[in-house]
Amino acid sequence: MDHLFPVKESGQTKRRILEAAIDMFSQNGYSAVSVREITKQVGIKESALYNHYKTKDEILESIYLLFKNMQKNNGQGFPSPEQLQQILKAVSLEAFLEQGFDQFIRAIENPLLTKIWRILNIEQYRDQRAREIILQYIYKDTIDFLTSAFQILIPNQQIKPYDAKLLAIEYQYPIFAMMTEYLLLKFDDKETDELEKRVKSHIHYFTEIVKL
Repeated sequence: MDHLFPVKESGQTKRRILEAAIDMFSQNGYSAVSVREITKQVGIKESALYNHYKTKDEILESIYLLFKNMQKNNGQGFPSPEQLQQILKAVSLEAFLEQGFDQFIRAIENPLLTKIWRILNIEQYRDQRAREIILQYIYKDTIDFLTSAFQILIPNQQIKPYDAKLLAIEYQYPIFAMMTEYLLLKFDDKETDELEKRVKSHIHYFTEIVKL
């Protein structure tokens, strides 16, 4: 986790405060957790917390920033158009889409990222910053990326000439729902095998419909 912070923010106490807040916010929501509870969890006085964060909201802002940094470090920064061209030449559409969901699963295996995802889902109706992150990083960026992929495949006559953005929406929105279900199952330590089979069936069905 250290490498995700600037050097000036790498103090052990500050990191412990952030980790404790992430754990507690992900379980109970931001509003239900007090500064006193965070400092008790960390084992410091309340006054010591304010040496690192001016307010509880500043801790939440740091969590949002951490999520953005983790997305970049986990490969959420999508490949360039040139790289995407090469990827789509090397693999089938079905394999390409399966790799996308596999990447999501690998990312969610990081417990810290999973907790931050929960915080975003809890806070999205209360906090505009959480909504903006979800709408931008989870929805818009993904749809834009898939639209670009389909815009490459259509002229190459690898798939039918449908509207590329509509294809992205038709494919990805069921995946968004299954991603949410996957997170809920993981939260309760339930099996995800059946869901993962459903994802693969969706991918296969979609590719069969759009291929020439």
